Amino acid sequence: MIAVAAMYKPQRNFWLLVILMLVGALVGDALGAVLIPFLPVLKPFTSVGFAPATLDLHFARLTFGFTLTLGPLTALGLLLGYLLYRKL
Repeated sequence: MIAVAAMYKPQRNFWLLVILMLVGALVGDALGAVLIPFLPVLKPFTSVGFAPATLDLHFARLTFGFTLTLGPLTALGLLLGYLLYRKL
């Protein structure tokens, strides 16, 4: 019985990881925005994503796009969100 319990790993929730990393990135980005005037080295260093594309069906218009702007504090927030997930 003890051997079976030791082999069982609890299922981790994927959405919890996404939420923790998103919150970490948002906090890191907000902190970076506040500190950039004092520490210019904290400026975002890369931006990746898809340019906005629009689908016009005459009765509805859909716009798709995604951009991720990564700075040092945003990356640190993502990392801290992941580490917090690992501790849970």
